[in-house]
Formats: sequence, C-alpha cells, structure tokens
Amino acid sequence: MLRTFIFKLCFYLIFILWAPIITLALISKKLTRIIAVSMATQILFFARITVGVNYRVHYPATEENGISILPNGNIRSDGKSIIAAKHMSVMEVIILTKIVRNFTFIIKRELMWIPIYGWVFGRLGLIPVNRSRGKTNMNKLLTVTAKKIMDGYTLIVFPEGTRTKPGSHPVLKRGLLFIAHELKLPIQPVGTDTGIYWPRRGKMRSGTANVYFEPLLPSTATLEEIGEAINRHGA
Repeated sequence: MLRTFIFKLCFYLIFILWAPIITLALISKKLTRIIAVSMATQILFFARITVGVNYRVHYPATEENGISILPNGNIRSDGKSIIAAKHMSVMEVIILTKIVRNFTFIIKRELMWIPIYGWVFGRLGLIPVNRSRGKTNMNKLLTVTAKKIMDGYTLIVFPEGTRTKPGSHPVLKRGLLFIAHELKLPIQPVGTDTGIYWPRRGKMRSGTANVYFEPLLPSTATLEEIGEAINRHGA
C-alpha cells in the first residue's frame, strides 16, 4: 500500500508542477497536445518505477503464416474510425492519450470547470456533454463530433459509461451506435485489463497491463458485437 501512496503522490504532483508550463502552452493547440502527451508519458513512467505497473499494447494481426490477411471491408480510405474502449481505470485513458494521434474524448461538462486543466481539455478539443439534465442531446453531440472528425480528430468513447471492475460487463450505452451509424464510421473495439493493476480504489498491483486493439467492426455493429470484442480477453 505504501508504493501505491507514493505513486499517487507523484501522480498529483505531476499535475501541480506541470500546471504553469501547460498554462503557457495554451497559446498553441499543438504545444498543448505535446505537453499533455509528455505528462501522460511521465505518469506511466512513475507507475512503472514506483509500483511496478507496466503496459503492453496489442494490435490485430496483419499476417497469418506469413500471408497478409485481407481487409475485412470496414477500413476507410481515410483511416478514420471511432475507438470504443473498455473503461476499467484511468490508466487506459492515459495510454490512449499517449498512442492515439489527435485524440478527442466525450467528457462530462463538469470536468471543464477544473482550474487550468479545464482550459487544457478545451484546447485539446475534448467534447463536453451536460449529463445533469438526463438524456444527452444526441443531435447536437453529433454535429460537434462530426466537425471534430472533419478537423482530423480521432474520437475515443467508453461505451460502458463509467469505470468497471474486472469481470464486470455492464450493458453498453447506445450513443456510440447513433454516432457510428450517422457518420458512417467503423468501430475500433479496444479491450483492456488495466483495472487489475490500477483499480479505481485501493492497492495497485505490479505487473503488465494490456490494451488490445481488436479488428474493426462495421458502423452497423450491434452492442452485443462491440461488447464481445472489448471483453474478449476476460478482464
């Protein structure tokens, strides 16, 4: 538990110590993103040296027995898709921030009110939604999301809606299907077991957390197909 405390202390100190630097970086979207990725890299570094939590990213096979696997027909010529990721920990958020170019997330509006970092989220192009009024205005969200994608962003969503415990497979939210279908974007499922090593609460465990990029699904995929893909590795 001591190592977990040391890491979490480092975690919060990173946000405090980087605050003046990233505030100055707000003059440039590109610079803000560079600093944000640098912070993500530093957090993962301290997770490794203080608690012994490392990570590995797995991508779909491109060859089988030395023979190239044919595309499944869902790959767009512009390479765009929606990443639908299992959400177990803040760790996969940080990993995706580090490895996905021009990422954007749909986040709670309240996060935009955090001093300094609320401005950072806006500069990074994150998409706030107001959940306090119940049902999200999907048409408005669709319009904003479509513009972000046209501007070169890659949308990352967590269809479970909240962080889940290992072994938990809640019903996925339908908003993902609406966006994918309306924008004709294939869905890139991403599974993970980060919650085993970096849980929402309690002691962290040493080991290698995994992030699994699964083969693309069509924009017409069902919630069951998406759920099966992001839970394929048993976490």
